Amino acid sequence: MNVTFEDKALETLYKSGVTKDNRYKRLPKDIVKRFVKVVGYLKAVRRIEDLFLIKSLHYEKKKGDLKGVDVVWINDKYRLHFYSSPNEQGIVVNALIIEISKHYE
Repeated sequence: MNVTFEDKALETLYKSGVTKDNRYKRLPKDIVKRFVKVVGYLKAVRRIEDLFLIKSLHYEKKKGDLKGVDVVWINDKYRLHFYSSPNEQGIVVNALIIEISKHYE
């Protein structure tokens, strides 16, 4: 899957493991490590449906206020939000990473 970042801070966090952005600089090191791993999973799959096969991600398409946003688990507390878009054949192969959120906050 083609993965891009909406937020430069997340791209920096992915590439270097640290960022100066206040939203993400205090994330625990194990969460950053798992974030990099999850983005690796997104890059490795050929299409969005393949995410269902990786049970630890708990992939879901959100409804309500977050309609249109896809979510995978980083761990039991943190989620990675992204938008997915299809190619010309209608197969979802692109992901635009939006944010890391702390679940229930």
